[in-house]
Amino acid sequence: MNKVLLAALCLAAAGCSTQGQVDPDIMQIATTPLTCSHKAECDVWWQRAQMWVSSHSTYPIESSTDSLIQTAGPDGGKRALAYQITRTVNPDGTATIGFAAHCDGSLGCTPNPWEAGAEFKLYVRGNAAGAPLGSVKPSQAAPAPTHPDAQGQSVPAANGETMTQ
Repeated sequence: MNKVLLAALCLAAAGCSTQGQVDPDIMQIATTPLTCSHKAECDVWWQRAQMWVSSHSTYPIESSTDSLIQTAGPDGGKRALAYQITRTVNPDGTATIGFAAHCDGSLGCTPNPWEAGAEFKLYVRGNAAGAPLGSVKPSQAAPAPTHPDAQGQSVPAANGETMTQ
């Protein structure tokens, strides 16, 4: 009987060991900077960012300006993502749209913040077209970091943006 219990515990532990890993293709999309090249494009992308947040957030939008879209939340213990989207104008006339998502769930966030970031960026760029996220492949491979398991832990992206769980 103890051997059966031990075997079941080992299988359960092995199943959880890969749970926190993020697909490298998703990671590359999520960490690629979202930089528009001129004002007209930046305005369209910002409108798309507002539409994406309003249709994907469980929480209501608390602030929506020319440089910030922020939702309420996260509520204590909830797995739903709260979002903060920023728009920073660069000296060369381009603008960078930043994405941050976090939750307060001890069991992680739903949806996964990395997947939400990748979907957001594809949508804002206008190349999501309803395709499932797994079918979109970036042009280069990226290393496969692991997703944080700790509650409220921030994950710095390769481009300096922060993804938070």
